[in-house]
Amino acid sequence: MAVHIGTSGWNYPSGRGTWNGLFYPKTRSKKAGTHTFDELRFYAEHFDTVEVNTTFYGQPRPEVTADWAARTPAAFAFSLKLYQKFTHPKMFREAALRTAPGSEGTLLDLLATVTQSDIDDFRSGIEPIARSGKLGALLAQFPPSFKSTDASRDYLAQLLRAFADYPVAVELRHRSWSDAFGETLQLLNRFQAAWAQIDEPKFTFSIRQNALPNVTGFYYMRLHGRNAAQWWRHDKSEDRYNYLYSADELREFSDTASAAKTLVKKAYLYTNNHFSAKSVVNAVMLKAQLGEPIDGEYPPELVEHYPEIKDLVSSTRKPVTVSRLFSG
Repeated sequence: MAVHIGTSGWNYPSGRGTWNGLFYPKTRSKKAGTHTFDELRFYAEHFDTVEVNTTFYGQPRPEVTADWAARTPAAFAFSLKLYQKFTHPKMFREAALRTAPGSEGTLLDLLATVTQSDIDDFRSGIEPIARSGKLGALLAQFPPSFKSTDASRDYLAQLLRAFADYPVAVELRHRSWSDAFGETLQLLNRFQAAWAQIDEPKFTFSIRQNALPNVTGFYYMRLHGRNAAQWWRHDKSEDRYNYLYSADELREFSDTASAAKTLVKKAYLYTNNHFSAKSVVNAVMLKAQLGEPIDGEYPPELVEHYPEIKDLVSSTRKPVTVSRLFSG
């Protein structure tokens, strides 16, 4: 069984939690005629999968996804978040209102309603990745306010039916879904959708999970971090992901993934605690615990900042000598 381990997103250029100066160079050359640093290519030298966040904030464009596919190795896998209109209608409404103030009411309600055209646009946008064989899964990530009701179950079924020819993972956060465990499981299994396993701070309304795979096609796990103090109250949204899992904390998830290997065809594990490249560090640690190869050269700045990976990665490039070139 293939285990794919990566991070949620690869581009974090700004804020206190930027990856620049840690995983990526702090400054980039701007001289005419020089090559710009390619973050995705560099990322793909280290991990064989990534979970894409940008498709949540805007419909994917085929020319962009085709470029992603072209810049990554043949075995690389992209998992793509569904557009926010499909899962976060309130957030979509608020974003639309900011761009078109004064459009409150019926018109905005109509704009927030998912149409066949929305579905077709998303499918068209990801087609280059699907055609290249680099599609891992689609992620339908619902907010904590999305509760298990007759209406929400009907909507989820319609959404899964619309994307039934893709692997789909569903992230549910409200406890009502696990309280109705059998009913939820039956709905997801009907469409062979994976119930995304998540780790994040727990509250009274948080979903309860058993971490077991519900379908044999694939397993999907996301680690958001455990920064409970800043989960709801923070200066910047990136602050809630300012958390580094210890090796002991990660063992729970690597043990679970190891057990899942005997039950499913593929497993995707993504670290979303992206503040200051902590997700990169924890993804490396997960790879080590699962016995997966740790590829690529890691910047000394990252290793110095996170000694947890000092003995796990290579951080200096060895010179290629003539004898090495002709050996073997």
